[in-house]
Amino acid sequence: MNRTQAREWLVKLLYQYDISKLEPQKIFDKFLEDNDPEDEKDYIENTFFGVIKNVDNIDEKIKKYLKNWDINRIAKIDLAIMRCSFYEILYSTDIPSSVSINEAVEIAKKYSTEKSPAFINGILGNLVRDIISGDANGD
Repeated sequence: MNRTQAREWLVKLLYQYDISKLEPQKIFDKFLEDNDPEDEKDYIENTFFGVIKNVDNIDEKIKKYLKNWDINRIAKIDLAIMRCSFYEILYSTDIPSSVSINEAVEIAKKYSTEKSPAFINGILGNLVRDIISGDANGD
């Protein structure tokens, strides 16, 4: 499994968590039972549980960039994609933001609506611009 495939699985896990509200560990254990993430297990595990641990903070950051949108109106798959990328951009030092944004857009093209890639790209781009301008937390 490569990192792109790992991100797709991560988005699916986050989506499943958001929809089902099952215990995160049960979701992750079921994933491992059905899949062999090989050397991407640590990335998937750390990011999945990292997003869940920080979901309130991540969602507050996402809300900041929504223009005339309520976070509850965003498609659950788009929210999962953005949560993954926000986590990578804000909490991971080893993943370039450009890679995270590009992967998010590609996942949106594959799993979401026609308008979602541009929507997600715009929100993530604004976050990165704020960070570059000196607001390291995207606030």
